[in-house]
This record gives sequence, structure tokens and C-alpha cells, in this order.
Amino acid sequence: MGIYWTLQRLEAWVQFEKQGYLEGNPEHAVYGKEYDWMKAQMKLRLPNYNGEQPIWLWPKKPDMRSTGHFRGNTGCVRITVELDEKDVLMSDFEEWHIVLNNGFNANNEQEFDDFYNNKLAITKEDSWGRIFDIHKERDPEWDGVSEVWLQGVTGRISLSKVKKVEHFVTRTSALEKCMNE
Repeated sequence: MGIYWTLQRLEAWVQFEKQGYLEGNPEHAVYGKEYDWMKAQMKLRLPNYNGEQPIWLWPKKPDMRSTGHFRGNTGCVRITVELDEKDVLMSDFEEWHIVLNNGFNANNEQEFDDFYNNKLAITKEDSWGRIFDIHKERDPEWDGVSEVWLQGVTGRISLSKVKKVEHFVTRTSALEKCMNE
């Protein structure tokens, strides 16, 4: 069993309490095609996954003093859950953005160049699976030396898995303030 955190809008928590479980909502899936790819990966890699919309999880407690989780002045909750590790698909948060941007997930600069010069047999979509190799050796010249920022996804979470719920209202970022002036 592992401890994870999920950040949800207050309305999602109210619905969670009402129905006794939380599932992702396809109406909130900004990246439909990419989320479908993630769902297919979950189906391949998680034995108990039944095709629900992914729920994003964090293995490190998110700092709610930072901005960027939600728009400013949004009522939210940070939910602590305890889940079986076999029900959580972990991946590299930064490399997930390569999937979102429909790019090739290269291991180094040479591979990146070779791919875009049509010198590799691997497909872009096949390279995306590398986001799940969270223990791979990394090229510091290509990836930098920072710690890998992990995220997880799971399907349905039952209310019985909730250990703690913390309510908060998000801050408005400096960028949001500028845009609203």
C-alpha cells in the first residue's frame, strides 16, 4: 500500500462523498487523445483497471502555497488516499508533457536528431512508453540533473481509501492578475 494525494475541485469532492467513489470526468479531459492513450496504457499495465477516466495522483504531498494547480480563488481539496501500488501507474511528469505536445521522447540529443532525420525505427508513440521507466539512467546533458518529478494515475477510488481531506482556496498567480487588469 502507498500514500498518494489527489487535488480536486470542491464540487468533485462533494460528488465523491455522495456516490462513494471518485472517477475522472471526461468533460474535464483537456487532452482527449492523450488521455485515451494513457487509459490504454493503464489497461495494459494495471490489472484492476476498468477503463475509467484517469485520476491524477502525486506520491509527494503537493504544496498548496504554490500556484498553478487551479485558477485563483477556486475552492479545492487535497485528498490523501491509501492505494495498492499495483493500482497506480507511475510516470515522469515532465516526460508526460512530451506526450501532451505530441513529441518524440528521446533519451538523448543524438536520438532526437536521428528520429527527426528518419534514421530510427522506433515510432513517436512507442517512445512515449518511456515515461513509465522512472528508474532509467538519464543523460544529464539532455535531461539535466534535477530529480524526476513523479505523477501517478489510477481509475476509480472508493471513499474507504480516503485518509484525509484538506480544504483550501487557491491563490491568484501573478500571471492571472496581469491578465485580469
